[in-house]
Amino acid sequence: MDIPRFFNITESEHRIHNPFTPDKFVTLGAALRLKPGARVLDLGSGSGEMLCTWARDHGIVGTGIDMSPLFTAQAKLRAKELGVAHQVDFIHDDASGYIAEEKADVAACVGATWIGGGAAGTIALLAKSLCTGGIILIGEPYWRQLPPTEDIARKCLASSMSDFLSLPELLESFGNLGYDVVEMVLANQDSWDRYEAAKWLTMRRWLEENPDDELAEEIRSSLSKEPVRHVTYTREYVGWGVFALMPKLVSFPCGSVATSED
Repeated sequence: MDIPRFFNITESEHRIHNPFTPDKFVTLGAALRLKPGARVLDLGSGSGEMLCTWARDHGIVGTGIDMSPLFTAQAKLRAKELGVAHQVDFIHDDASGYIAEEKADVAACVGATWIGGGAAGTIALLAKSLCTGGIILIGEPYWRQLPPTEDIARKCLASSMSDFLSLPELLESFGNLGYDVVEMVLANQDSWDRYEAAKWLTMRRWLEENPDDELAEEIRSSLSKEPVRHVTYTREYVGWGVFALMPKLVSFPCGSVATSED
């Protein structure tokens, strides 16, 4: 079980496999008002930076699930490096369909909503592992500005314009699913650069060491095209953020309330 080898190569030096930078995770952890001992589930945990730094900075405990053996191994090394291996556990497994045995205070999928067939399915999956009063974190792209043509949308690595919503439409869609948006932290163009541009040096170094590999031609092609494609399209048109959601409160007679999940 693994992700495509291309991504293992191009993101092998990444600590964060999405358009966030370390300061963004600091902001997000503070915004969520994490308490020591809070339990966090991270589906598609990559190299574990979110769980490891939150364990160090906030005293959380947690579990990360990821399909990549490489990224899972890197996450375990990061936990040891930060002295939090007793607080966080990383499991090499398919996160799609994963339900935690112990309910989480925060259930997250930041950048891998393909595991649930999109945002709606992933939110429904995360809700199965969430304790009452807990928070779902979902990382999703959106259009910073609507591409003028379908061709430009595809050059943003979307299959069509309909793949992404505008930011207002995205937040409205969470409400339509029965959730309040209670926090958000957005990537910016600089953090997009750190995610995308970090791949270019990795690809160059890999090509120097593996000129005859079966993927060398594909990696060479990507290195030749990606810098211009990124600054022309993704950087200008695509936003990305992590959104904190809680089930909407439902009012009952005499002023009592319940969450929509009850």
